[in-house]
Amino acid sequence: MQQLESINPKNNQIINSWDIYSQSEVDSIIDAAETTYLEWRDTELSFRLSCLEEISILLKERSKQYGVLMADEMGKPLSQGILEVEKCAWLCDYYAQNASGFLKPKNIDTDNFKSFITFQPIGLILGIMPWNFPFWQVFRFAIPSLTAGNGAILKHASNVQGCASAIQSCFLDAGYYENIFRNLCIPGNQVNSVIENPKIAAVTLTGSTPAGKAVAKKAGECLKKTVLELGGSDPYLIFDDAQIDMAVDACIAGRILNAGQSCIAAKRLIVTKRNVVEFTDKLKNRLALKIMGDPLDNVDIGPMVSLSAREEVNALVQRSIKEGAELILGGEIPDNEGSFYPITILTEVKPGMPAFDAEIFGPVFSVITAENEDDAVMLANKSEFGLGSAIFTSDIKKGEKIAKEKMQSGACFVNDFVKSDPRLPFGGIKMSGYGRELSNYGMMEFVNIKTVVIKSSN
Repeated sequence: MQQLESINPKNNQIINSWDIYSQSEVDSIIDAAETTYLEWRDTELSFRLSCLEEISILLKERSKQYGVLMADEMGKPLSQGILEVEKCAWLCDYYAQNASGFLKPKNIDTDNFKSFITFQPIGLILGIMPWNFPFWQVFRFAIPSLTAGNGAILKHASNVQGCASAIQSCFLDAGYYENIFRNLCIPGNQVNSVIENPKIAAVTLTGSTPAGKAVAKKAGECLKKTVLELGGSDPYLIFDDAQIDMAVDACIAGRILNAGQSCIAAKRLIVTKRNVVEFTDKLKNRLALKIMGDPLDNVDIGPMVSLSAREEVNALVQRSIKEGAELILGGEIPDNEGSFYPITILTEVKPGMPAFDAEIFGPVFSVITAENEDDAVMLANKSEFGLGSAIFTSDIKKGEKIAKEKMQSGACFVNDFVKSDPRLPFGGIKMSGYGRELSNYGMMEFVNIKTVVIKSSN
């Protein structure tokens, strides 16, 4: 029987294997989920909110257990994994407190006797999720979907099936109906048949741009809505009047998290020429103190997710060097076991180089010199991606104006690194995808926004 394998990137040893579901098993799971959904959608919202409160408690109690699981399956430092699980609990608390308001019918004043908008569940939502935040990515699609009355079907990344199984058990333990949240243990080549299943109502994917295009094409053929959160090459602009120490710290925090394996990592650091020498020196000095090692120890970065991921990152780094980028830190594969890649800094990066154009999914800092602030904005927007961005300036009004009017991204932070927050919509534009997750906007993606009009009998 074919299997999916979980490989510990610390030593590249197989830690578990999982039997791949047959097509008949997949169909049976979806059938059971559909039957359960028809019951779940009719439950009182108060019951669904009580499940939310319970799963939040369980997540907090199991944060270390789940953090260890992430460290073993994909190399996330334990401290970061614990914080990820706690963030999932925060998400649950947020929707427990706000979902009733989001889903409350909205009266509209028209010339009819009564007009209102109601928000109804649409069915089973297929979530195709990545390995880099194996709990957070799942919860941020599943919680608003389930709370709105939908069912959730998870196709998780092949290498984190232990996380997927733990999440499924957590929902069950929290009192959610059996089969209302189910994981499908299948590889990517079985996804199209799931999308084609008439009982799947919509699809959400977090992953690469090519994967997003493939899923959108298949879902479009089936006339099913999609939300796509795809890649990013987030620019961080350091202006003439930036507080350099604060900017350096924010760029580091925004890049080394999860060994740089994040769609909203600080990937392109665009510094005006007035500050580029000071910024780069401080960046190098602080990064040289960061510790790489066993993710179960007190380290800043662990291994990358796999040897192939490391090879891909290193290839982009070496190509950039050949095309004129200057290597001033890291950039060499260490001579030890595991999938470790050192924190790397490239300077003299210019458009056309992989370090500028591509999404380098690893702990690589690309430093780009801008002539002035206008040039920095131009360079920032010179990308096919548009997920997050950040601006560092002492002039808050200027930063706000540029963030609001000029940055081509789904989010722009001023004097901080980009992060997701349950209270704020999250998503991108251009090749970074479409649709929004989190907040009220995320919950509205997968409901039927239904207009009801009652004509006066007079």
